[in-house]
Amino acid sequence: MKNALTVVMDCGSTNATVIAVDDQGHLVHSASRPNASTHQPGGGESWRIWDVDQIWGKLSDACRQVCAEVDRERIRAVTICTFGADGAPVRPDGALTYPAICWEDTRTEPFVPEITEQMDAWTIFAETGYQIIPFNTLLRLMWLRRHAPEALDRADCFMMMPGLLSFKLCGERSIDPTSGGTTMAMELGERNWSKQMLSLADVDASFFPRWVEPGEVIGHVHRAASEQTGLPVGIPVIAAGHDTQFAAIGSAASPEEAILSSGTWEILMLRIAQFEPNRFGFEEGLLYECDSVAGFCDPQLLMMGSGALEWMRKLFYADLGDGGAAYTRMIADAENVPPGAGGVTVLPSFVAETGPTKKYHTHGTILGITPTTDRGQLYRAALEGLSFQLRHALGMLTQATGFEAQGIRIVGGGSKNALWNQIRADVTGLPVPTIAEKAATVLGAALFAFYGAGHFASLEEGQTRAAKADKIFEPSKHRAIYEELFARYLKAPAALEGFYRS
Repeated sequence: MKNALTVVMDCGSTNATVIAVDDQGHLVHSASRPNASTHQPGGGESWRIWDVDQIWGKLSDACRQVCAEVDRERIRAVTICTFGADGAPVRPDGALTYPAICWEDTRTEPFVPEITEQMDAWTIFAETGYQIIPFNTLLRLMWLRRHAPEALDRADCFMMMPGLLSFKLCGERSIDPTSGGTTMAMELGERNWSKQMLSLADVDASFFPRWVEPGEVIGHVHRAASEQTGLPVGIPVIAAGHDTQFAAIGSAASPEEAILSSGTWEILMLRIAQFEPNRFGFEEGLLYECDSVAGFCDPQLLMMGSGALEWMRKLFYADLGDGGAAYTRMIADAENVPPGAGGVTVLPSFVAETGPTKKYHTHGTILGITPTTDRGQLYRAALEGLSFQLRHALGMLTQATGFEAQGIRIVGGGSKNALWNQIRADVTGLPVPTIAEKAATVLGAALFAFYGAGHFASLEEGQTRAAKADKIFEPSKHRAIYEELFARYLKAPAALEGFYRS
């Protein structure tokens, strides 16, 4: 008997990808098209928008390619996951009354101090779980109300990106809580809209479509969408939403584990049942988002990740190009360097909102370089510095929530680096499990689609069948060495404070 399939449309900022996933968690076939925001004609230099029709065309094209390679009769459902915060006002016929403003756009930055004049940042955090970030959806609505009010007046609702794309499939309007949670306009503890936050943009809850929980049926693929995508007519369109939350499900982390989504950036998150924000978490830059499962929320911290390693590759390993050979050599060089990297220390938090550099207003720094320092030492020091940052963030999450992690489940591209995983285990003193399928976001969305289509009786059944463990990295004999090195890491930024402020 052939395995059932579900199709996941995974729309990222750089690639629009469609993947057929079977009920054993295998990515059977995929196709991808480059994706990017565009400059808004007539707008300012930094005005960036998404061309939703163009994105839909790319997804449709990729979907036709995937459907041509698989047995279409095995497809049980389709679902969409994508980035948060971005959306657009929509007319009754589905046409946008204003383009979808991209998270890269800076036009809303002046609204940050304006919001704090009306409501203090702590009150907003306690209500929404969100810090005030310029690209939060609410600020886009405020900008539209002031600078393009006709766009809101001519629209009958505002949909986030997953809703805009699922509407193309089935003609039904919807919004899911994982996307709504990125707006800074939800009362997170109630998993519903915040009246006082929406009032800042002079809109109310009626301006948004019906809520659909992840795993619920939004509608069914209509004939026009079938002709565009190759999907069978009538299969259910299942709600997913904001990509980060589905990586957590795809990881199959236990309730005792923290989850690290590791890529250019890293997001360290927990899945907990209580939304209990406090001043410590607020001051340390925590965000809370709606979990993909009702009754849970996801406190998290954003940090620099492999972006720092890519910077090192370009600077110190440029002779090896930008392919896998460079990273193979980098890892091999670092494996030959003992813990401590010969006295070199990297403080990698040069862009992140987390880590000891934030407290002392210092920049990313490399310390301990001598005339004999080689590039292998530098790369190992970067892996260690990122791992120290992870431990520091985990400590902040524990202090803010009371959650004592018994392990850190790693997903994403950064989980492929075995040396880095071992250093993470040594630095944190915790087991670091990885999963066989690295595309945890796609797998998590697929599990919801199978569940929503009735193929799995529960998400837990899907995780058991499809989310297979790969390897667990346990702390090694180097644990004690890293305990001492971590103490030095925490002290280093304080010594640099005067230098960076001078």
